[in-house]
Amino acid sequence: MRAAYLAAACCAAAAAASPNSEAPAPESPAEAPRIVNIINFIRGIEPRTDVDLLLPVAEQIRLLNEHGLPATFLIQYDAMQQERFVSLLRDQLADACEIGGWLEVVQPLVEEAGIPWRGRYPWDWHSHVGFAPGYTPAERERIVDVFMAGFEKTFGRLPKSMGSWFMDAHTLGYLADRYGVAASCNCKDQLGTDGYTLWGGYWNQAYYPSRVNALMPAQHPARQIPIPVFRMLGSDPIYQYDANRGTGHQSVVSLEPVYKDGGGSPQWVRWFFRVMTDAPCGAFAYAQAGQENAFGWPAMGEGLTDQFALLAELAARGAVRVETLEASARWFRERFPVTPATSVVALEDWQGEGRRSVWYNCRHYRANLFWENGGFRIRDIHRFDEAYPERYLTQPVTTPSCVYDTLPVVDGNMWSSAETGAGMYAVAADEAGRITPLTGGEPSVDEPAPGELRIAWPAKPAGTLTVRLREDGIGVYGAGLPNWALALLWSPDKTPPVVSAEQRAVSYEHNGFAYRIEAAQGRFERVAGEPRLMLLPEEDAVELRFGGQ
Repeated sequence: MRAAYLAAACCAAAAAASPNSEAPAPESPAEAPRIVNIINFIRGIEPRTDVDLLLPVAEQIRLLNEHGLPATFLIQYDAMQQERFVSLLRDQLADACEIGGWLEVVQPLVEEAGIPWRGRYPWDWHSHVGFAPGYTPAERERIVDVFMAGFEKTFGRLPKSMGSWFMDAHTLGYLADRYGVAASCNCKDQLGTDGYTLWGGYWNQAYYPSRVNALMPAQHPARQIPIPVFRMLGSDPIYQYDANRGTGHQSVVSLEPVYKDGGGSPQWVRWFFRVMTDAPCGAFAYAQAGQENAFGWPAMGEGLTDQFALLAELAARGAVRVETLEASARWFRERFPVTPATSVVALEDWQGEGRRSVWYNCRHYRANLFWENGGFRIRDIHRFDEAYPERYLTQPVTTPSCVYDTLPVVDGNMWSSAETGAGMYAVAADEAGRITPLTGGEPSVDEPAPGELRIAWPAKPAGTLTVRLREDGIGVYGAGLPNWALALLWSPDKTPPVVSAEQRAVSYEHNGFAYRIEAAQGRFERVAGEPRLMLLPEEDAVELRFGGQ
């Protein structure tokens, strides 16, 4: 199917009057591997439910051994102190598997570090208690020291992989510099789920974080933490972003087998892996499978059994590479001195509603292109700036919830309401300033050069809009489309961080941090009194610059 993506894209792109229309140069599977990490993490206590925490681990190991699949088990400190978990991993886990650490903060870990426990339970999921950012930088280092000493005592070595739903930059840097940790993983992008907001980050795959912001990809080697961070849970590239749009609290549409509309649905799972294996992906494609033990085996068993059998089949025919988190990180570090450009291309809608989604990530920005109801908009753009500090770099989070973010340029969720979907829409604009959304057919996608994605969209009545996503910015080119433009729209109830708009640049300020987006071609016009910012083409082209320095 990947060849079909490329063939369709070549035909459509040949008709587009965009510059640099060189023939696509698709990468071979060896050059752009499809990588799956099976990551199961182990808690020693779960105060929210009464489930057997050992059974899921035993059943996961059984399934892995049955299919001959490697996996990574990340163990929490309290579970590491329980012989029932340790002996199971020692006695039954295959040599091809990996044991690493899961850095949620629990009572015995804190107390052994000489810090009073402030939690409601021996493990408390609130951000200011159960995670490293809830402590001062000096306390974080002591917590890590105790964890590492305990891990080495238990397993005879230090872990190469350390994960958490979220981890601050100070702790990540300390793990790299003091202990040589090679790999990490964090939660997918989400708004408010379980009190944790991670928003605007590298959408999928992996990135080198900034020394001052664990969610922010760095632009330069000297300012990055040398640990690739892999995004967990396998987000639905079409539907996760808009889940509970505009409310600040999302539901979950992911590969986790406990969710029956996602990873618990065989139909959805096969769609998800078709997207992963058949479409252009940039440097590599990635998915994390597996499940935390706290959900219990009855909730995950059926879905996980189906997924592991499918992964074994895909691996056997060379469609995916199943490996440990540490192995993926080692490959990443050997190949990429800085964060590479990657993409997730979903041109098939598992719900049959005709929606299409293309994600592009590089070290300078991320962007999402989205189609529904025959129309097209850029649903999301977030700029990456290694100088933007996270909120908890030097001071602990003091509330049950936390926020990690990057710099919004277009935010199709946060700037939306239930009635109004924010985004940068493709429109026709008349002389009076009235706009009409363009409509069209099916987009096609190809990779004309390393680090670049090209999307051709046939728009009515007889034109083509071509979008080129490169590491230095975004180009949009129209052919046969009179009076086309891009209109950044948002809900009247929302206040985007737009400070001012000049002809060649828009200035923003988010969380006290100033930044701007420049137009190398095209011009901005702010529409007074309306929730609208126009981007008008020059010579049928718009080019936005985000980096490349």
